[in-house]
Amino acid sequence: MVDGNDYKVKIKISRRSSFKVSISKETINIKAPNHLTREELQKNIEKMKLWAKNKIIENPEKFVRETTKPYYDGQEIIVGKEKYFLRISYGEKNRSTARIEEETIIMNISSGLSDEKKSQHIKELISKCVARKRFPEIKRRIEELNELYCQKDINKITLRHNNSKWGSCSEKGNINISTRILFAPPEVFDYLAIHELTHLIEQNHSKKFWKLIKRAMPNYKEKRGWLKENGHLCQF
Repeated sequence: MVDGNDYKVKIKISRRSSFKVSISKETINIKAPNHLTREELQKNIEKMKLWAKNKIIENPEKFVRETTKPYYDGQEIIVGKEKYFLRISYGEKNRSTARIEEETIIMNISSGLSDEKKSQHIKELISKCVARKRFPEIKRRIEELNELYCQKDINKITLRHNNSKWGSCSEKGNINISTRILFAPPEVFDYLAIHELTHLIEQNHSKKFWKLIKRAMPNYKEKRGWLKENGHLCQF
């Protein structure tokens, strides 16, 4: 168990020169060379397991697991400081649809789906509706922060559900922000936005990159820490 979650450990031994470790949401995968003695193999496997454990503890937001919440008609949900009310109906059709009217999210869900699929559809539709409502504000704030600290061209800004990353910035200048950040305080959002905007200058996490972040937000480590400690709570 790591950070409150159980992980399966899968070990594959084959003709290779070195060890390789990868971590998914539920599994630690270890690839090992076949030329080692039994004792050497066991020693290195334990070393790789410890490395994986430390990576999960250091970056828990990267390994957040999807959770299925119960949803019901008339339910109130809170995203950051905003409240929304769910109006859920079911119909015999192939696709689920939703729209947002002020603070009410009105959904019609396909009745032919399993309960798990229904919950997944509702979750995704809530995220899309909230993103649609909040996008103008989010886009405006990112542009303000860019003008203040980076002064670089932004090609495109998107706000959509992403459970594995808080955000990203491509070499083409496309900035993607996860709707999960809408659960965070405004100053934490600012940190994330500045982080992605800084990638318009430095497409890596070099010392220069973090120096630029610190110049824009001297207490960025506090905001980064908030994401690590509370990321698992930022879920639709």
